[in-house]
Amino acid sequence: MLDLLPISKEEAKKKGWDELDVIIVTGDAYVDHPSFGAAVIGRFLEYHGFRVGILAQPDWKDKESFKILGKPRLFFGITAGSVDSLVANYTPYKKKRERDAYTPGGTPGKRPDRATIVYSNIVHELYPDVPIIIGGIEASLRRFSHYDYWDNRVRHSILLDSRAKVLVYGMGEHQTVKIAKMLSQGKSWHEIYQIPGIVYSLNERDFSKYFKDKDYLLLPPFEEVSQDKDAYFEFQQKLLEGLKRNLTLVQKDGTRYIIQNPREAYMSSDLDLIYSLPFKRLAHPSYKEDIPALDTVITSITSHRGCFGSCTFCSLNIHQGWQVISRSERSILKEAHRLTSHKSFRGTISDVGGPTANMYKLRCKIHNIPGSCPNRECLFPDVCENLEVDFSYQMRLLNDIKEIPKVKHVFIASGIRYDLALKDKNYIKRMIKEGFIGGQISVAPEHVKNHVLEIMKKPPFTLYERFVEIFEKEVKKFNTELYIIPYFISAHPGATIEDAWALAMYIKGLGHYLEQLQDYTPLPLTPASCAFYTEYHTLRKEKIYVAKTYEEKRLQRALAQFRDKKNKEFLLKNKDKIPFLLERLLG
Repeated sequence: MLDLLPISKEEAKKKGWDELDVIIVTGDAYVDHPSFGAAVIGRFLEYHGFRVGILAQPDWKDKESFKILGKPRLFFGITAGSVDSLVANYTPYKKKRERDAYTPGGTPGKRPDRATIVYSNIVHELYPDVPIIIGGIEASLRRFSHYDYWDNRVRHSILLDSRAKVLVYGMGEHQTVKIAKMLSQGKSWHEIYQIPGIVYSLNERDFSKYFKDKDYLLLPPFEEVSQDKDAYFEFQQKLLEGLKRNLTLVQKDGTRYIIQNPREAYMSSDLDLIYSLPFKRLAHPSYKEDIPALDTVITSITSHRGCFGSCTFCSLNIHQGWQVISRSERSILKEAHRLTSHKSFRGTISDVGGPTANMYKLRCKIHNIPGSCPNRECLFPDVCENLEVDFSYQMRLLNDIKEIPKVKHVFIASGIRYDLALKDKNYIKRMIKEGFIGGQISVAPEHVKNHVLEIMKKPPFTLYERFVEIFEKEVKKFNTELYIIPYFISAHPGATIEDAWALAMYIKGLGHYLEQLQDYTPLPLTPASCAFYTEYHTLRKEKIYVAKTYEEKRLQRALAQFRDKKNKEFLLKNKDKIPFLLERLLG
């Protein structure tokens, strides 16, 4: 039997555990891999001496399925899984998805809509005396009042709707272990509420008592932001200000106060420890079918967390934060050595990266100087002069991995920032020459029109064109077949039908069908979702066009993927809505 975290009482007993300290309830299947959040939190708690069980994808229609592991001594940790449950269950057109990559066989419908709330309320009903701690991306992005695309309204903090005691935002390992330790020691909830990186709520009396002399940034209350789009825009701006400055944030909602403690910075050594834990990189053997999400990452290695970018449509800044934390080279090399012994290893490490691969060990010169940089704009509108762009660490790491016995290839598959790559033209040359690109490289220009790119907080399109020019020149030099795979977003706030036409004509010029097109989805708490809801620019209170109806959004996608037969038919049926000669595109 593999040494996995138990998913049943029988498996717990085999480990000599008569009682579990923590039970993690997750909307994903149980995969013991460092890319799956429940496994990471579970393994980290286990490392610190706690007995942890995983309740994976319980049947929310059958409350008995929540009793499989019994009652935990300390708390239930509840997460929707690796993605927001509504993103997992629905397309950007709000239609049911036909596949869930985090479920055996890709079978859809194994997690409920608003999974964090559904799981929490069932657990609360069954075990009213056991505290509930919620976390993961769904909870993190819904920690304050937030515009919800699926309901098309501003909802309360998920902390209130779930009736959880604490919400852990961000990656969550440290906070969860601290909560477990303090509960074991019999600490009061007031003491636990001092932990960095958590969100909790207080009634008016306790808030007045404990926050009488404290500094905090007060956000507009739920009653205002839920009814007034101008108030919601102000809320979004204040929220971003508070997150960038890492302040204590407070929002009133009815008779409760939602309080977010400042984020705690991770160190390189923290990540080294987390990724040294004994992950098996396998799904639980009880599953009869493969889990698609595991197949894409099984031989990948995470080199860092966080992102210097501030793309307004992305959840990374809200969730992981602006700071990039890199693992040590020694830690990554150890993981690579272990990976070569894995039964799925065939000589190729599919990816060494993070949210953006070429941010490994980049650092800000003034990050540790208090108050030195209140704006936290490392890459917009240009790459900041205080960001030390040095790719030598990444190149040395990749070359050292390549020297490990049994490693035939090591690739970068997680995408790079081309504006950073252009800061060192030798970087592009070396990536090609030394074979770190596995046939294609992913970059994300996102759009071709600069006014849309500004709303996204992405660099001007000319920079992407410059990158393509240099890349293709180097590819010819080395007489190799490598391709750039550009990612674009259709119907992003600010993009008109004219902008979609410009994108379509650019794609036509590429001469091939483009699959890497993403329909824009408003993710909670992101600046772009605020723009979608309020129809204001992400940077200023300026009205912009927003494609909101199915027809408006479908037209923009159909233009970009005009070679698809169904899209072509849709365009011809709606040609009266397109002020251009379709023959130019379709001919």
